[in-house]
Amino acid sequence: MIRYIGTIIFLLLNLPIFAQQKNTVNWLSFEQLSDSLATKPKKVLLFFHTDWCAYCRKMQKVVFTGPDIVNELNRNYYAVQFDAETVDTVRFDGQVVVNESSKKRTGQYHNMAKLLATRDGELSFPTTLILAPDFNVEQRFFQYLDRKKLMKALKDKL
Repeated sequence: MIRYIGTIIFLLLNLPIFAQQKNTVNWLSFEQLSDSLATKPKKVLLFFHTDWCAYCRKMQKVVFTGPDIVNELNRNYYAVQFDAETVDTVRFDGQVVVNESSKKRTGQYHNMAKLLATRDGELSFPTTLILAPDFNVEQRFFQYLDRKKLMKALKDKL
């Protein structure tokens, strides 16, 4: 009887943790994306950010935590968020992409960001891309997107 009550109390105390886990985007790495696209093609959302970008953090905390956005992304997209200043080597689709800088520094951008998140040769953050399953770009946004604008973009071309 005591075990039974203890189990119930444990589950009730951890209920908020389980609820929070449901309300998060299933972010993938580029490596995981490559495998996932090969197994089950879906559209892709790429979110490029930096540590110093206030609007990037706002999208991460406000937009990508909205239940409607989380559900839409998890159901119909593969989502990848990428720190444009990371020094990590990325392997995607049989290619290796690096940051030419060996230390993380403001303004030293990874080649993956330079390749996918530029407009007229310039990087701006946040940058959000929506790609077809074959990785062709359908939409690019070089600005903060609130929930309403992001949802419209996600639903526009399904």
